[in-house]
Amino acid sequence: MPRLLTNEIVTAAITGFEQQKEKIDAHIANLRQMLSGVSAETAAPPQAPARRKRRTMSAAGRRAVAEAQRKRWAEKKGPAEPPAPAAPAAPKVKRRISAEGMKRIIAATKKRWRLAKAAKTQPAAAKKAAPAKKKAAVKKAAVKAPAKTAKKRAQVKKAALKAAAPPAAPAPTGTVGQ
Repeated sequence: MPRLLTNEIVTAAITGFEQQKEKIDAHIANLRQMLSGVSAETAAPPQAPARRKRRTMSAAGRRAVAEAQRKRWAEKKGPAEPPAPAAPAAPKVKRRISAEGMKRIIAATKKRWRLAKAAKTQPAAAKKAAPAKKKAAVKKAAVKAPAKTAKKRAQVKKAALKAAAPPAAPAPTGTVGQ
């Protein structure tokens, strides 16, 4: 529980501290007398320094100070040249896929779905044999025609995959769910 300081207690504390201050000032005066040899009564008692009145600056003075500061900054930063206007960059052209590229993507997607659908209907034994045959054909084609560039190797692998791919199942006729 915090103590409540009443006005009487605070006044008594102030009085006590002032008496202690007077005793300390008297001791300091005696010590100074011993140093200089002058009596303590002739020495002026120490007084708190008088507060100086704050000075105010006129608006013109503030402007002058601000201008001088700007000038110093300008000297420190160097000549303030506006940057030379660079050639305006052309707006980035949005890239669009060509009709041929779109057809290739559509064809590849249809083929992938056709193969996935065929894999679901294929018997389990054929599923296991198909990947092994495919890998062997790809390796054989790569060994037959060693390519010097990555692009050429990719073309060789693509051709080998086409050759090893099982024939596409005929498209079912009729509607689904009959």
